[in-house]
Amino acid sequence: MKIEQIYTGCLAQGAYYIESNGEVAIIDPLRETQSYIDQATKDNAKIKYIFETHFHADFVSGHVDLAQKTGATIIYGPTAEPNFDTHIATDGEVFSLGNITITALHTPGHTMESTTYLLKDENGKDYAIFTGDTLFIGDVGRPDLAQKLNTDLTQEKLAGYLFDSLRNKIMPLANDIIVYPAHGAGSACGKNMSKETFDSLGHQKEVNYALNPSMTKEEFITELTSGLMPPPFYFPENVMMNKLGVESLDVVKERANKALFPDEFMQVAEDTNALILDVRDPQTFAAGFIPNSINIGIRGNFAPWVGTLITDIKQPILLIAEIGEEEEAVTRLARVGYDNVIGFLNNGFQAWVEAEKDFDEIVSVSPEEFVELVDETELKVLDVRKPGEYETSHVEGAITAPLDFINESMKLIDPEETYLVHCAGGYRSMIFSSILRARGYENLIDVAGGFGKIKEVEGVKIVEGTSPCQSGNNSCSTK
Repeated sequence: MKIEQIYTGCLAQGAYYIESNGEVAIIDPLRETQSYIDQATKDNAKIKYIFETHFHADFVSGHVDLAQKTGATIIYGPTAEPNFDTHIATDGEVFSLGNITITALHTPGHTMESTTYLLKDENGKDYAIFTGDTLFIGDVGRPDLAQKLNTDLTQEKLAGYLFDSLRNKIMPLANDIIVYPAHGAGSACGKNMSKETFDSLGHQKEVNYALNPSMTKEEFITELTSGLMPPPFYFPENVMMNKLGVESLDVVKERANKALFPDEFMQVAEDTNALILDVRDPQTFAAGFIPNSINIGIRGNFAPWVGTLITDIKQPILLIAEIGEEEEAVTRLARVGYDNVIGFLNNGFQAWVEAEKDFDEIVSVSPEEFVELVDETELKVLDVRKPGEYETSHVEGAITAPLDFINESMKLIDPEETYLVHCAGGYRSMIFSSILRARGYENLIDVAGGFGKIKEVEGVKIVEGTSPCQSGNNSCSTK
């Protein structure tokens, strides 16, 4: 028996490859499926099942594409109603895989179709549970997503279902069982997940607040529904895409594979009203970029920020990337359903410079220069981190203007004044500044290295507060 956790940091997502005696099951596959096929070929095995723990909100699954390419059967839990061929498991249904079995345990709460899969080894012993978004390491799935698609459901109702699922299906299992969740720290599917990506169930019973046996149902509901940040705009769209099925990633890549020279690039942008998305690193972007382009760096928490800030999932997109990184950017966009990339700047930004086209710059200062400017001028400071981060500690006098709520945050800004903009490490502040620049705000100075470096500078005035991050609040995520 082989179990491989395939963890994708950009989405904080875990897919699973399970092989036994020449048969393979994939649990919660990502959009790109070739790696699963290649691994099965290497193992001289056949992909038999594709198990989905629920209709995912934070990424688009590769289930349909993988099934079409391999002949595998897609499995969903009870109450699921997908728009493609699948097997809807009954609660307690057992699936044979080589010399092992996988049992479907219906665990509604995060969503109504949410299902945990219990793996029993060659000896029939309970070995592991694949919990999806039902149980995370240190947390449980948020109960407010399914209500976006079903108004009869409330987050309180869903939280109550989750309480029952945990107590009736999960907690009675043996302590030595391994818990394999769908997500870890950084995901918006929970409030404050651990950075660990698996654990024993026994240890989770000891440390996970949601598995506290003395907690009442009412207490659980209150705890679970408090402090929830609004989910990203793309979550409901991804759920529908996963229910209806999507075109193959191969098709998406082919459509995006149009290398455009500068004049063509701008003509296409004008003709299609495309968003110009620059995925280079923040400081590289600051040194020179195409006017009206926005920066979301591919080496950061790329996909979730795309989903948070680009509210139209069907928006035509033109890419500017480092040479050779165009396909990776297309793949990462497709993971969250942004399938309408229509081309990229051939040879990247350097081609734009060589064509002698106009470009913009964003002034960026070091943390030391920032402190000097704060002390010697009347420049205002914009802190674009999440509210919980700001409450924990911030520069004295800084204005909280979270990137997460940029349309509200920009109302705090006087276009005639100059602001020093920072986040935790320099990634989000450049996103913020690029979006505001595209909207006509010229007087923004980026602080390289962000608050993490600012607080190390001697003489900087920091206000320390109480940390809501210690009580399970996703308003504190630094991603």
